[in-house]
Formats: sequence, structure tokens, C-alpha cells
Amino acid sequence: MMALHPKIIDLTLDRMWRLLDALGNPQEDLPPVIHIAGTNGKGSTQAMIRAGLEGAGHSVHAYTSPHLARFHERIRLAGQLIAEDHLTAVLDECYAANGGEEITYFEITTAAALLAFSRVPADYCLLEVGLGGRLDATNVVDRPALTVITPVSIDHQQYLGETLGQIAFEKAGILKREVPCVVGPQQDPALEAIEARAARLSAPLIAQGQHWHVWEERGRLVFQDETGLLDLPAPNLPGAHQFDNAGAALAVLRHLGLGEEAAEAAVTRAEWPARMQRLTRGPLADSVPGIELWLDGGHNPAAGEALARHLSTLPDRPTHLVCGMLNTKDIAGFLRPLATQADSLTAVSIPGETATLTAAETAGIARACGIEAHEAESVAAALERIKADSPHARVLICGSLYLAGRVLRENG
Repeated sequence: MMALHPKIIDLTLDRMWRLLDALGNPQEDLPPVIHIAGTNGKGSTQAMIRAGLEGAGHSVHAYTSPHLARFHERIRLAGQLIAEDHLTAVLDECYAANGGEEITYFEITTAAALLAFSRVPADYCLLEVGLGGRLDATNVVDRPALTVITPVSIDHQQYLGETLGQIAFEKAGILKREVPCVVGPQQDPALEAIEARAARLSAPLIAQGQHWHVWEERGRLVFQDETGLLDLPAPNLPGAHQFDNAGAALAVLRHLGLGEEAAEAAVTRAEWPARMQRLTRGPLADSVPGIELWLDGGHNPAAGEALARHLSTLPDRPTHLVCGMLNTKDIAGFLRPLATQADSLTAVSIPGETATLTAAETAGIARACGIEAHEAESVAAALERIKADSPHARVLICGSLYLAGRVLRENG
């Protein structure tokens, strides 16, 4: 499949439409679709929507990307990760139907997911956008039940545009005529772009701060909309930003007419690895007893700010970062907010990724952001160095979902 990948990634739906037509248009035979776009929080919001739907007794397909440890994580059929033989069969079918034409890895694997979803009964189908929205391979469902846009921030400028308004325009490309859209917290330029698209399509917006509100009160989550007020446990996914993500998920569930059982399941049962995930056991965690070890895959300035906010709420403890990043990201923008929370950073490269920054490059940018920086050949070596200097430290491994996936595989 990788041999079919175009030499230049040009965002277009033409290849996708051609392949779907050859497959019999499986996107037309899906359960009610909830389509989710945004820069930050897409995966966490989807995980909470799924937990809520399943808590109410519904079966749910879910498509997400990228995967962390195994490709199968991307495709969940009626609640279960796709089986190896099933995955092989739909990939083979898509490869044959494509007839040797150029197609991207994400396009052909998205087509395989849609094909699998069309053949297994379920009550709902959750589709997470890969990149942008308007020209994303998932944007092939004519009439979803609902769309969702989580917070939009600056990322992937080479594909989506340099300004927040341009990027939000691309994200808002998932809106469909007269289909409601749940909108998470947005900066003004992003909200204006979303509102303009919604007005053209007569798509009702269900926006935070206008149609629903969410806040933390005495360690619990309070959600309010025109239906009434919910007093729920705090989200089990750590971080203040997860209250906003939970709010969007709750707005979706309320729009679908689901009650408090679904709402409570959404905030208490959701699981989403590499989002401020505490690693307490496994080869890496066991190698540094006494160290409080965390893992997060966030990689843009908004993620850096969210991580810094969360670290500031944790009990006082020396905090060290182990960081590896891709050269396509705003490295300084990600690290600058973390400078207030980190005692040091140990930079690593990401094995197997051609776009990785070298450890020296990441360390140099960290120093320019005011963080004491070191270099290591691997995450294991970085942890060993930190343990020797600070045996009871807090360590956050961060900077890339690709690094996070590598860590999860190494940690079993």
C-alpha cells in the first residue's frame, strides 16, 4: 500500500470517491454517524461519547487515528477492536479494488474501516477526522446524525493555512446542511469561521458558552444546558481541559436524548491512552521505582498549555520532561508553557521516524525556551539519568504521539 502513496500529499477527496465507488459505496450503509473534527481533544471527546453510548446500552463503531501500539486500535467494531483476519480481509479487498492507482495510506485504510463498519450491525458510528476536515478522507458521509468540533488551534499550517480562521474553515468543512454541530470552546476567529459555515448550511450550532456550559465545582463536573443541570464526578481522564471535552461529549449525548446513566458513564468509564496517562507497571515503569511516570502525546502549543496547567495542579514534586518531537511541529510553542513547570528536559529522537528532530535539536530549542536540557539515546536511558539525579521525581514523557506509541510498546 505504501508504494501507492502519492509523492506529494495533496488534500483531495477524488481518490477516496473513486475507491469507495469501486467498493460499492460502503459510506452509504453506516449506522448514524457522529463526525468529530478539531485540533485538540478529538480523541478524548470521542472516547467519552463512546463510553456514554455504551453505558446506555448501545453498540458503537469507532474510527480514530493515529494508532499508538497496534494499527487495530484505529478500528473498533461494535465495541471490539477489529480482529486480525477481518482487518487483513478488508485491507486486501480495498487494495484489489484500488487497482494499483495512487492513494494515500490514510485514504485506503479509512476506506477499509468504512467497509468493515458497513458490514457489522451497530447503533452508532463515530468517525474522527485525521487532518483538517473539509478534504479529510472521513468527510464522505452525506448526512451524519451530528457533527462535533473540539477546540481549534494552530497546527498543520502547511496543509490547513496559517491563521486560526483559515484552519477553522477547514475543520468546519465537516458541517452538513441542517445537521446540528456541537462546538467546544473556541477563540473568536475560529468561532467566526465555524458560525459563517453553519449559517450558509442552516446547520444549528450547539456551542459551549451559548447553548451549554461546563465547569468544575468542588472536584465535580457540573454541566448545564436548556434541558437542565447535571452534577457528575470529575472526568477520569486527567487534566482541566478534559472538563471541556467532557462537556462536548455530554452535549452530544443530551442532543441524542440520552439520560444521566449515559452522562455518568461518559465521564467515569472513558479510556484514552497517552493523554496524561499514568504508567505504574511494565518494563519501563518498573525500571524506575520511586519515579512518578506520566505519558502524553500532545505536540502543539495548545497541548503544551494544557499540560502545564495540569502539572501545576499536582502535588509539589521535582518535574522532569523526556521529550521527542517531529520537525513539522512548533517545538518552541509546545515547550514554552512547560518551562514554568519543568526542572529539566531530556531530549530523545523518535526511533523509526524520518521527520524526528535529533536529541540535540530538541535540547537546543528547550534551552532557548529557558529549560535546562540534556540529551539521551533512548527513553530508557533518559529515565535512568533522571532517576540517578532525582530518585523521587515526577517524569512526563511528551512531545509526540509517535513517541508515546513507542513508549507503550516498550512498556508492554
